[in-house]
Amino acid sequence: VSGKNVPLTSKELDLLYVFLSSPNRVLSRPYLIERVWGYNYFGSPRTVDVHVRRLREKLAKAARFITTVPCVGYKLIPPGSI
Repeated sequence: VSGKNVPLTSKELDLLYVFLSSPNRVLSRPYLIERVWGYNYFGSPRTVDVHVRRLREKLAKAARFITTVPCVGYKLIPPGSI
């Protein structure tokens, strides 16, 4: 971010990869859980929100490209699309 390395956990990196693989697409929490945590995950779907919040904190100004879609999930809007 801004020419600096940003340390991410493995789940944050997986989450970012899913966002980057599906730009401009609304990704539901269940879809993100399936892609990042796998089919056998039985925890709270709110874990997605926690990980997205942490990812946004680490991405600083670039975090504005990950938008919340109320009652659904999240969407990555690539730079230049805003």
